[in-house]
Amino acid sequence: MNYLSTRGDATPRKFCEILLEGLAPDGGLYMPERYPQVDAATLTRWRGLSYAELAFEILSLYIDDIPADDLRAITAKTYSRAVFGTDAIVPLKPLEEGLFLEALSNGPTLAFKDMAMQLLGNLFEYELGRRGEELNILGATSGDTGSAAEYAMRGKQGVRVFMTSPNGRMSPFQQAQMFSLQDPNIHNLAIEGVFDDCQDIVKAVSNDLAFKRQYKIGTVNSINWARLLAQVVYYFAGYLQATQSNDQPVSFTVPSGNFGNVCAGHVARQMGLPIAHLVVATNENDVLDEFFRTGVYRVRGSAHTFETSSPSMDISKASNFERFIYDLLGRDGVRVQSLFKDALAADGQFDLSGEAVFQDASAKFGFQSGKSTHADRLATIRDTDARFGVVIDTHTADGLKVAREHRDGDVAMIVLETALPIKFAATIEEALGRPPERPAQFEGIEDLPKRVAVLPADVQQVKDYIATHTRG
Repeated sequence: MNYLSTRGDATPRKFCEILLEGLAPDGGLYMPERYPQVDAATLTRWRGLSYAELAFEILSLYIDDIPADDLRAITAKTYSRAVFGTDAIVPLKPLEEGLFLEALSNGPTLAFKDMAMQLLGNLFEYELGRRGEELNILGATSGDTGSAAEYAMRGKQGVRVFMTSPNGRMSPFQQAQMFSLQDPNIHNLAIEGVFDDCQDIVKAVSNDLAFKRQYKIGTVNSINWARLLAQVVYYFAGYLQATQSNDQPVSFTVPSGNFGNVCAGHVARQMGLPIAHLVVATNENDVLDEFFRTGVYRVRGSAHTFETSSPSMDISKASNFERFIYDLLGRDGVRVQSLFKDALAADGQFDLSGEAVFQDASAKFGFQSGKSTHADRLATIRDTDARFGVVIDTHTADGLKVAREHRDGDVAMIVLETALPIKFAATIEEALGRPPERPAQFEGIEDLPKRVAVLPADVQQVKDYIATHTRG
């Protein structure tokens, strides 16, 4: 399997090369040259596998430059009861007939980002050890990616993490998870701006090829194909739990900000998984919902990015959306570059509403969308607690609210849970009048000493920080 850039660079690259590289040299995102097809017989065979075995089978379709025994050992080490607290790893929680939550928050940092980040940490350590090299990971987080990356990379040989986050815009629990880490290979950079400013810095540094090569910069954001690939696995796992036979379609609703989580569902669907619809659920920052309703992709600046009670989705520039548009436009890299590099820079938007391909977003690729507000979140959290005795976090509430608007007859609907409620305790208490349960290992985390540097939204200052902290 070779990988190509969404912006037209057709130089074939292998998995381990793009694992360490992140963005393509032309600024595009890596995509597989084709989607391996999974037939009914294979799906049937996979029904009896453990999650780790399923992960090995799916990853093997995309990774041919890691020996099979080594890859099997990596997936077994990653997806274990010791790490995720359950043999099922991602058990389904039935709420009502045909409506499920898929529990993706059983990992070390209580968020779905652990599902991919734990794998990435082990892949990085393996490949760097094989090469005898080091890697400086530069990332951006709106809340959960950062802690998941840092917990996965802490103590890993040959890896340093420089994680940017929007200063003051994460929940106290999310901040404490990251800033309380004292490991010398972990560096937290609180950027004076919003998540999109952090993401822009990561892309700008990654696009400076000389700096990137000198300081061996890699990424853990979902612009890294390996992370998105890891997320494909739980779509197959959810489907296999929700169905008894391969002629039963299901739909997934995915709380979405950066489009990475739902893009993994798009990949699974392209591989042949019987997904009827992929429903994109946004909060008040509804850039993605606007596109799927109107065909206009209109990014917003910092001043127009709302601070909400589902803060991990406070994103107005969805990085992974480029991967879907690449497929939507028939993998036309030149056109993708003109939209994402030229049109967005000049106009802040592009418009596909008048093109036939826009209809394909729903008809061919199965996408639907909806929006949820703070009032919707509170109502959904209260209703779910009252009727089912289940407390959900604010982002999952966005997903559940939108999912109910897109139920389709007898087709089962799976809502991807994104985090445990403790990460957003203030809103849970506002909704229910009581705080959510706190796992024992996180008691008092907000009171621990914090290790963080506050920087302006300035690319050069971030570069200078990295250069200073990688010497010697």
